[in-house]
Amino acid sequence: MIALPIVGVSAADLTLRSAELSTEQALARQIGTADARVRLLDMTQPIYQMPDGSTFVPVGGYENAGSSSTGREVPQELDTSQLPAGTQVLKDSVGYNKVRTKHGLLDTDLHEVDTRSPLVAGMFTLDRGRLPETAGEVAATTAFLKNSGLYVGSTVTPRGANTSYKIVGAYELPSELGNNEILAPPGTLIAPLDQVLKAAGGHGIRPNDSYLVKVGGDGFTWNMVKAANTKSLLVVSRAVHLDPPADADVPLFQQEPKERFQQGGSSASDMAVLATVVGLAMLEICLLAGPAFAVGARRSRRQLGLVGANGGDRRHIRSIVLSGGLVIGAVSAVIGTVVGVGLTIALRPVLEGQLGVRFGSLDFRPLELAGIALLAVVTGLLSAIVPAVTASRQTVLASLTGRRGVRRANRVLPVLGLIAVAGGAAIALYGTTSRMGATVVVGGSAIAELGFVALTPVLVGLFGRLGRWLPLSPRLALRDAVRNRGRTAPAVAAVLAAVAGTVAVATYEHSRDVQMRHEYVADLPHGTGALEARENSAHKEVPALREALSKQLPVAVRADVDRVVVGMPSCESYSTEPGCGRIEIIKPKEQRCPLYDTPNGPDAFTEAQARELRQDWRCVDTARPAPEPVVVADEKLLSVLAVTDPGSVSALKQGRAVAFDKRQIKDGRITLRTVLAKEGVNPFPPVGEDPPGEDKVLPVHLAPESVKNWGLELVLPPATAKAAGLATVPAGAYFTLDGKATSEQRQRIAGEIDRMGVEAAVRIEEGYQGNDNLALLALTVFAGLVTIGAAGIATGLAQADAEADLKTLAAVGAAPRVRRTLSGFQCGVVALMGVLLGTAAGVLPAVGLRLVQRRELEALYQHSVAKGYASAREAVPYVPISVPWETLAGLLVVVPVGAALLAALVTRSSGALARRAAG
Repeated sequence: MIALPIVGVSAADLTLRSAELSTEQALARQIGTADARVRLLDMTQPIYQMPDGSTFVPVGGYENAGSSSTGREVPQELDTSQLPAGTQVLKDSVGYNKVRTKHGLLDTDLHEVDTRSPLVAGMFTLDRGRLPETAGEVAATTAFLKNSGLYVGSTVTPRGANTSYKIVGAYELPSELGNNEILAPPGTLIAPLDQVLKAAGGHGIRPNDSYLVKVGGDGFTWNMVKAANTKSLLVVSRAVHLDPPADADVPLFQQEPKERFQQGGSSASDMAVLATVVGLAMLEICLLAGPAFAVGARRSRRQLGLVGANGGDRRHIRSIVLSGGLVIGAVSAVIGTVVGVGLTIALRPVLEGQLGVRFGSLDFRPLELAGIALLAVVTGLLSAIVPAVTASRQTVLASLTGRRGVRRANRVLPVLGLIAVAGGAAIALYGTTSRMGATVVVGGSAIAELGFVALTPVLVGLFGRLGRWLPLSPRLALRDAVRNRGRTAPAVAAVLAAVAGTVAVATYEHSRDVQMRHEYVADLPHGTGALEARENSAHKEVPALREALSKQLPVAVRADVDRVVVGMPSCESYSTEPGCGRIEIIKPKEQRCPLYDTPNGPDAFTEAQARELRQDWRCVDTARPAPEPVVVADEKLLSVLAVTDPGSVSALKQGRAVAFDKRQIKDGRITLRTVLAKEGVNPFPPVGEDPPGEDKVLPVHLAPESVKNWGLELVLPPATAKAAGLATVPAGAYFTLDGKATSEQRQRIAGEIDRMGVEAAVRIEEGYQGNDNLALLALTVFAGLVTIGAAGIATGLAQADAEADLKTLAAVGAAPRVRRTLSGFQCGVVALMGVLLGTAAGVLPAVGLRLVQRRELEALYQHSVAKGYASAREAVPYVPISVPWETLAGLLVVVPVGAALLAALVTRSSGALARRAAG
């Protein structure tokens, strides 16, 4: 009980410390044996950088970066003329592409570097085979081989390539174990693939180039780094990492505050929450272990009585029991620490895989491990305090005869508990209006929970009044529990603490789930699906995808949609590459929202003007995501999307386009502009200006405002698009189902897409699905286990107390099931009392945290409306407080009944008859 938490904490400490790399280890994985890694930036302005090279800012800030042109072009290669003579330079290029695998396509990094150079030592760890040396060879990360289904000796083909590459080895990136990457010699992978892709009319590969630099001497000094920054070079320097400059010598900190670039450390509130969690965990262990010590003390009361009979006083009795707690705590500390460290060593590969980082070495921190072990010793000692005091108060006669004396209840503890409950609840309530809301609520709830623990003996006594309405066996069990509160209260308190946490999390998560269900916005009508090719270059495969869709799924109606093409059909929708283009709907200027059609946007208006404009019909936000806002389709699309407006259906049948946004229409016409990217022409002009292009003005039918457009802005009939001279290519399909798609059918269509090697997706609108919260299930199981364990301990203590009575019952001929029945009810009573009290205590923090969220969201909403960021017509935030009755029913019914049945099953039906002692 004490050692188990120590196992987890010591293992976590060793794991996290081992995963923290030293500066030298981190540098070896990042820059190998080089003195620095120099990266070319896609800019011409000088920069200021952090000493570690993690962040940079243009000189003068980003707001002035566009106006501080130096008149020079962005360099394509590193200029080595300014480096010292004899400097070694190694180019390191990383690109990105999809690679064909056994299962389809896999996003993969393409890495080119000369692996024979000594500068890369430490960057790669060869697992098997060898690293590539000649053209046509590659090595792959173990993660890539696992995810792709390939192996050393097989061939791999990047998508779009006309050649394959042989995998000659497997390697790891020590700090990125899960990264999918293939490695090739310089100039053999990225450049050839780039040429092939561009020749096919697609996008090429633009690698991220950096250079490993070895200058010798003192290495790449901070002065050299600052000189490189003036040429838009970002540097990661070994010398600077090992000997960082003072803040006064960092130009970046003179331009920007250092705090802006620092990751936030542990704040006081975080430390307070951590201390609260640790304290409650220790309390839980003490509440569980305390009764166990009491069982031991009760079973050895005759030996303790003999100590008193031979001249020992209360101090000696307390010392004996406390020494037992100290010894058990120390043994638990040793066992827990050794087991935790051993498990970490044994499971090191598994832990590294989960973290995605190879350990530099096993980093043992003796002081931290000693502190964890000391925690176990202290916990054992604290757990033995109450049993030690109770044992010392027994008279010698009572200890030797096995009789239990009558002890008056403590009147101070309940008063303190009541004060703690009231004070904690008040603090939590105050937290709902405080700026430190969540922290205050958690702190107040923890105080209230401690108050409930202190009130447990009194609350157990109140439960005893229910005994008059119970049958004989449960009445005896309840009265036994009430009369022996010294052993019942700690077990009930332990159950209370565990159940309170579970109820708090369950109530909070269930309330959040109700909120998310309320806020959920469907992408399509319920039961409707969409097939979409997520890459424009896959338009040739879309017809085959449509047929596979109809074959593998129970499609009732399928509406094929095409997209309008401007320029090369393989270009992405918003590409700026020459020869690429897009179709854009041009709104009439008088129907555009001024908030978004002025150069400075909303900042150009006063708050009063912004609030007024938010109510303007031109500024109503009706945006909904859609793969293609302008599609070419027939009237079947409206049927699939549940658009039943007769006018819209009739318009499409007659060859008229259907629009859904009245802001885009003037005099019954809509303007489409074909925008083609050209050299020297910006296809994305500043706000308020229209992009250059050719206009197509078409008559349209405007659908009523009540019609949901599901993200579509314009539906063009195929004949209308052709008559307007607009080129189209297949884009996907919308469909309805005859029934519901099964898991097997979904897997089959996914497999068809993978086999085609196309980046496409099939999505079916099924409404809000909720969250399968494994953490909540784990907490519920944990609470159940703690409940059964604590109730079992209390039952064992009750049996130790009632052993004489049970033997007497057996002697006078009581049925064997009496012992089982009484034991089961004793366990069930303790479990039920703890679950009831824990449920009451757990609701408080959940309600408090939800009230904090409600206040924050309402304040944000009111601020947004006041500032003109949002319209008052938008819905007020909905933050409900909902009780998870199913979870509570499981805790209130299943757990106590299960504990009772388990206790009855493991209890012997009859005990051995004891011979009556002489005298």
